[in-house]
Amino acid sequence: MIDLSVSIGNLKLKNPVLTASGTFGYGEEFSPYIDLNELGGIITKTVTLNPRIGNPFPRIAETASGMLNSIGLANVGVEKFITEKMPFLRTLETGIIVNIAGFSIDEYIEVVTRLENTDGIDAYEINVSCPNVKEGGVEFGSNEKITAEITRKIKKITNRAVIIKLTPNITKIEPVALAVQDAGADAVSLINTYIGMAVDANTRKPKLARIKGGLSGPAIKPLALAKVFDVVQIARIPVIGIGGIMTTNDVLEFMITGATAVEIGTANFINPSICHNIIHGLIDYCDLINSTDIKSIIRTLEY
Repeated sequence: MIDLSVSIGNLKLKNPVLTASGTFGYGEEFSPYIDLNELGGIITKTVTLNPRIGNPFPRIAETASGMLNSIGLANVGVEKFITEKMPFLRTLETGIIVNIAGFSIDEYIEVVTRLENTDGIDAYEINVSCPNVKEGGVEFGSNEKITAEITRKIKKITNRAVIIKLTPNITKIEPVALAVQDAGADAVSLINTYIGMAVDANTRKPKLARIKGGLSGPAIKPLALAKVFDVVQIARIPVIGIGGIMTTNDVLEFMITGATAVEIGTANFINPSICHNIIHGLIDYCDLINSTDIKSIIRTLEY
């Protein structure tokens, strides 16, 4: 038997493979393509206090080895999430992590407060790093004092694991990671997308209505690995790696670097069963190296 389980605070995951927020809907959308119970966890589409229709179209553009998105946190809002999305999620035998965003500190607290009485939620991922909204987003995630305050206030009202999703769109990510760690965060997830843009040479117009968006996909994997490495050196809490993961080998690179778990994002759009393939690839890898525990490879980078 091979043990793929990992822990994030008091959150126990059957394996380290999570779905990245915004790339897997609310979970049910992918149920025809993959056994959702195989997953280590589902991180839902971002939930905000009020419903959002998101940014104007076009808001997705393909780029070399990646994609740009400017969705703008389109979602049903917390009340409809509780009544319309949670009934299905409660039927699953996997970790349910709700991604939360707000446009003020009070909004973050209000969303968590409303979710606290909802059964079936295992953890929260706090999005302080979205580059595609005018208010909050990266502005919060680049300010360590504000991010720490959000973390501290959320930890006061919940016993569920709290994961803070960090932005790479700052000079140094380590001070923000240390600030949220000291404020009580159970883990950090990194990275969110890099700010980028694309231009149509024929029309001479930006490919996104808002001009800039978040770059994801294989193009950012080396950058994401470097950020994970930097944070792992100074953090005591688990790090969840995100960015350009397309294969089992990509997951291994993040875990060897020091990530306890990973999130699969853009790859879900290309192959809806990618998480299934990666989970079984991790089993095969453990067999290959004669290990019975995936945790044995975490932070084994030699340098």
